Amino acid sequence: MPYPAKLTPDAIATQARVLLEGGGPEALNMRPLADALGVRPSSLYRHYADRAALLSALTEIAARELRAAMAGAAAGLNPQAGLLAMAGAYHAYARAHPHLYALLLDPARPYAPAGPLKDLWNTVLEQVSAVTGRPDDTGATVAVWAFLHGHTLLFLGGQFGPSGDQGGFRRGLEALVRGLLTA
Repeated sequence: MPYPAKLTPDAIATQARVLLEGGGPEALNMRPLADALGVRPSSLYRHYADRAALLSALTEIAARELRAAMAGAAAGLNPQAGLLAMAGAYHAYARAHPHLYALLLDPARPYAPAGPLKDLWNTVLEQVSAVTGRPDDTGATVAVWAFLHGHTLLFLGGQFGPSGDQGGFRRGLEALVRGLLTA
């Protein structure tokens, strides 16, 4: 197979995403990815050092997409309504892209003081701080972040059973926002 001149990091990441979203992390390996792109596996290493580097790139894509969805949902709304809309967008993104979402939760990923993951956190922090009226309200943001992650993981894992959460997501968010206003 010849080395195609149009093979780019973006083209590789796009096809890697297709494999990941279609079959989970087990489906994303360099050989099947190279086959899908019509190249030799060694061609991929010109752009990504290894599978971990490719997963890192996909994690950054997921963080940027999730941040954009959340910020877009909150745009133009008052702080409380914006936070509720952001939470809904968060949950919707995780449902639509469970394998990409799972990359965001990888405990092996090192903390990065800058970049798309930090930008995602800062988007939530700014919205929560607007609700509480306290700049850089990290404690309240941790509470919101933990609720979003926890409920979403329970939902994705099917832990609510066939009846669903019975409105618990919305009810929990509304209670959390009321608590933020009085704390």
